Amino acid sequence: MKKSTVLLSVALTIFSSMIHAEDAAKLAQQKGCLACHQVDKKVVGPSFKDVAAKYSGKPDAVEKLSQVIQNGGVGSWGQIPMPKNNVTSAEAKALASWVLSLK
Repeated sequence: MKKSTVLLSVALTIFSSMIHAEDAAKLAQQKGCLACHQVDKKVVGPSFKDVAAKYSGKPDAVEKLSQVIQNGGVGSWGQIPMPKNNVTSAEAKALASWVLSLK
């Protein structure tokens, strides 16, 4: 009985992560992120996978990226500025977490 409970818990966790990833991908599309970024190739800005690789393992990565998503920035990837985006703090954190998961 314990084994099936653990397996069910793992399956639900994986399914829950997939739902959140789909929601974040839709949010990225709705907020216009894909006009300058793609998952696996550079457009105007770096690919999301390149961002994930650069910030991988950094404990403050979600906070840093969510701040850049919300407020914009320049210099981390060259001199083309990233404009601030019309997202809430929760949306920015969801997007940052999703990008970081795209290793």
